[in-house]
Amino acid sequence: MRTAKRADVVLEQIEAAYRARYPVFLRVAIAIVGDVELARDAVHDAFVQAVRHRRRFQGSGSIEPWLWRIVVNAARKRRRREREIPAELNEQAPPATPLNGDLRALVASLPERQRQALFLRYYADLDYQSIAEVLGIKPGTVAASLHGAHEALRRRLQEADDE
Repeated sequence: MRTAKRADVVLEQIEAAYRARYPVFLRVAIAIVGDVELARDAVHDAFVQAVRHRRRFQGSGSIEPWLWRIVVNAARKRRRREREIPAELNEQAPPATPLNGDLRALVASLPERQRQALFLRYYADLDYQSIAEVLGIKPGTVAASLHGAHEALRRRLQEADDE
């Protein structure tokens, strides 16, 4: 009975996080998959998975980093699935364009870890420790990833200004 009660508490926490932070979860998912509808599907899938596997939550600390990890993984899975569809069959596939100074293109050109750290830091407003938990890395690696992303973006924006 104790496990069932704990699972009920976790379910309430999942529901509360969904109601309170859905727009933020969606923003990050959109940033990862690049499409609103796919992002909605990813967030939906993530919360379905969280509810189904709520007994896996260890209960140490806040539930939000655990949920973020599930959302990020669901969005990455959606993005991979979309890439597997041939471009001519996927009407929403963005055209391949060279880097042209557009900030989205600049961010998209970053390595995946740097992009995800940026999304979680600036779209989700997570601290370094929470980002580390979500991405399964150390807080120092989060700091290095964000620093690398900032430097790369700064350098590319300066190059675009010089052109």
